[in-house]
Amino acid sequence: MPKRPNQKLKLLYLAKIMKEKTDENHPITMSEIISELEKYDIQAERKSIYDDFEQLNIFGMDICKTSGKIPGYFNAEADFELAELKLLIDAVESSKFITEKKSMELIAKISKLTSSHNAKNLGRQVYMANRVKTLNEQIYYNVDKIHDAIAANKKISFKYFDYTIEKTKQYRKDGADYVESPVSLMWDDENYYLVAYNSKYSNFVHYRVDRMEKISVCNEPRADFGKNFDPSAYARKIFSMYSGKEMLVTMRFSNSLINVVFDRFGMDVTPFRDGDEHFYIKTNVSVSYQFFGWVASLGDRAEILSPPEVRDEFLSMLTSVIERHK
Repeated sequence: MPKRPNQKLKLLYLAKIMKEKTDENHPITMSEIISELEKYDIQAERKSIYDDFEQLNIFGMDICKTSGKIPGYFNAEADFELAELKLLIDAVESSKFITEKKSMELIAKISKLTSSHNAKNLGRQVYMANRVKTLNEQIYYNVDKIHDAIAANKKISFKYFDYTIEKTKQYRKDGADYVESPVSLMWDDENYYLVAYNSKYSNFVHYRVDRMEKISVCNEPRADFGKNFDPSAYARKIFSMYSGKEMLVTMRFSNSLINVVFDRFGMDVTPFRDGDEHFYIKTNVSVSYQFFGWVASLGDRAEILSPPEVRDEFLSMLTSVIERHK
């Protein structure tokens, strides 16, 4: 009897069919399985497919059989639940640092992690139109190079730009390269930032990854910034990724803001009761106009108590704002 073509690929294509065409709510019959295999120029008999199912189950898949006059078969094993895939797609959609083109490519790949039937439901979740998205297609390669440099303990060089009113790029330092020691990548306010250590100023600086270009890994090792850098603790002190002088600040809040305070500073911060309607905290803050803007957004329910110079600087900023709007 002549050997049938593509038989060595039969098990692989069968696994592909069961993953892509079936789920708990969409089983397929044995006749349909045989028809799907024929699309790949593979002839199969029922008995051989039963044997293949056993092999796939040993491999780690979970091929199940439905009850009924005409039984159906489906793959019950899934790496992701549908709700998890929807969360991933929502994250991709809402990320400003991912371009619209790349967002659609990633969503298409995520949709392949479930059956074609579930993928149709995922497609209905996509609302990309009019979302604010970056225009820099190089951001994915930028992130990869930065991770490579951190792993290799090397500095990086890059060009950094701002957009003009005419929406053209204007490079800082007249187009000269920046050379920095990358420390960490952080996601803040829907943007991706590089946290780097600048040895000249002995301080940490931030760069928007979508405004970096021509990144290359240098041969020079990174500057020594200490071994105890904690990205989560650092993020709690920085407002909108704007650096400032780090100071221990005491602030007083209305009790209604307790969740806002925990969201901003984390559950490690200790609130102290101040009467029946208020509480205060002491925490390290990178003092900047962005920090003052956050306090101002809370209105009369928040107050900076100390140190006096921070309180005075906040009052000075508010006075300038009032004068500007008279």
